[in-house]
Amino acid sequence: MSTHRKSAIWLVAIATTLVVACGPASAQVQERTIRWGHLNNTDHPVSKGVQKFTELVAAKSGGKMKVREYPANQLGSEMQQQSALRAGTQEMQSPATTSLVGIVKDYGLIDFPFIVSTPKQADALLDGPLGSALLAKLPEKGLIGLGYWDLGFRNVTNSRRPITKGEDLDGIKIRVIPNPVYLETFKAFNANPVPMSFSELYTALETRTVDGQENPFSVILSNKFYEVQKYLSVTNHTYSTNIILVSKIFWDKLSKDEQKILQDAANEARDYQRKVSREQATAAIEELKSKGMEVNAIAPAELAKMRDKTKPIAAKFSADYDQDIVKLFNSELERVHKD
Repeated sequence: MSTHRKSAIWLVAIATTLVVACGPASAQVQERTIRWGHLNNTDHPVSKGVQKFTELVAAKSGGKMKVREYPANQLGSEMQQQSALRAGTQEMQSPATTSLVGIVKDYGLIDFPFIVSTPKQADALLDGPLGSALLAKLPEKGLIGLGYWDLGFRNVTNSRRPITKGEDLDGIKIRVIPNPVYLETFKAFNANPVPMSFSELYTALETRTVDGQENPFSVILSNKFYEVQKYLSVTNHTYSTNIILVSKIFWDKLSKDEQKILQDAANEARDYQRKVSREQATAAIEELKSKGMEVNAIAPAELAKMRDKTKPIAAKFSADYDQDIVKLFNSELERVHKD
């Protein structure tokens, strides 16, 4: 056999080996477009996290998996998008966990007022056993959770007066998330909580249909609530988090490699997003002041009174939740407050 013929056969053998070795692996990652919807504007930290996730998924998949962001409720309200994920007509979403209580009631635990007071405590609670136990309840509801991002501590704005103590909320008509814990929290201070979709909020504030609302600093700034609200009071009454959701119908179509790409990208983007979110929250306070809002802190003694006023809420709602989850929640609170 000639040297040239032997070389040709050797090259064919090498090529065949490479196809066999590399073919199945490359086939594990297919061309896919992932639609990701959320309610925030593109200058909000949640959007920044989605953009980072998009870059990471593209890099990890060799450009095969593409994420298309749909901000500002383009795909509907958080509830409508959750329905779309469960039906398999949308792939991903990053709603606040508050909107999940109709699907997994136990997520209401995170909404209890004054349970954490620092971002470190919040991260420890969500990234630990409690957060994992809640994620484990999602698949049977048609959803997969990839973890939690930062939305931030919620603070009260209104057009009537500064809130310097719990009693100042008396009679204030305040928009809240359609969530029973939020309703009870503000009823405890004799406010008039009004459940309302976020998409309707700016107009409701502008027309004085409601006096005020409560949201993290970045949301207040990004949505220009300073145009229709005068007073911002740093209540830090509840910590809010966004959850990264994937349609289970879509998830089950993915290979293990593709699932790992999404999970790893969500974890890396989480760390980036939390950093950006907390930096923006600090900067947002000063910018809101520059836009004309009057910002006031609340004395620690008054915050302690507000905390005491809301303690019965936890007892009331805990009775309706999975008691194993409640027990875990209470033990985890003890842990994160010690750390």
